[in-house]
Amino acid sequence: MYDIVYHLKQRLHELSPVERRIADTILADIDGAAQSGIAELAEQAGVSVAAISRFAKALDCDNVRELRARLAEASAVGKRFLDDQDTPPSSALYAQICADIESCLRRNVGGLQEQVVQSLAEALASARMIYVFGMGGCSTVFGLELQNRLVRFGRPIAAYSDAISLKVVAATLTPQDVVVALSVSGITPEILSAVDIARGYGAKVGAITRADTALAERADWLLPIVIDETDFVFKPSASRYAMMLAVDVLATTLALHIADDSRERLRRIKFALDNYRGGENRLPLGD
Repeated sequence: MYDIVYHLKQRLHELSPVERRIADTILADIDGAAQSGIAELAEQAGVSVAAISRFAKALDCDNVRELRARLAEASAVGKRFLDDQDTPPSSALYAQICADIESCLRRNVGGLQEQVVQSLAEALASARMIYVFGMGGCSTVFGLELQNRLVRFGRPIAAYSDAISLKVVAATLTPQDVVVALSVSGITPEILSAVDIARGYGAKVGAITRADTALAERADWLLPIVIDETDFVFKPSASRYAMMLAVDVLATTLALHIADDSRERLRRIKFALDNYRGGENRLPLGD
């Protein structure tokens, strides 16, 4: 991997005036520079064609074609990560964050099919063991959250996020076990590999991920999430709330499926915490 934008910015102070004009022209429109011919780029920068060729070699490219290919690769990440963005005032920013969360929740709740959620909850209620697979920031955090929720109802559950551990655990499973795989992208290779191993030994798989992805295709139960990324890259992804919604819906459905047992276990937790710390009656159970 060669991040040409990084290397170009790091070397700006070393460049000659001619090279600096080329660099400024490229950084002003990386996508355009990637698509421009050598003569067009030279004209835009106000330099000679030969200067463009020398500039490419200075950036460790064999020729201008390689320079354009690397620029195209850099521009593929999206303009929102390359262009400066206006920062809204704090009051507007806070309101926009809240609006994005609300929009995400409304859009995603409609995609959760009651029959699928109920069926997965029933499988979790009767599973010998539940394993949660999730890698990356969001999926790891909510894998642990799902474990945190279901352990309160006496469910045997463990969450894993390490690539090797995923394979080790997957190879031990049986048809009596259920995997819940979390992935915002639905294409994480380590998750797909572990799920394939688990399925090979007969385990059933529930997935919280985007529809029409490789993980979704492997799932016996799919709780689909929809992600809508905005151009404002500094704000955390609202997709976290889509996954949180799916986790809360699934956990609550499971609790209601075994309501009497769940109520008794929650009562025990409340009794133990009140005996330990005291506090108001409406304090959350360990949150």
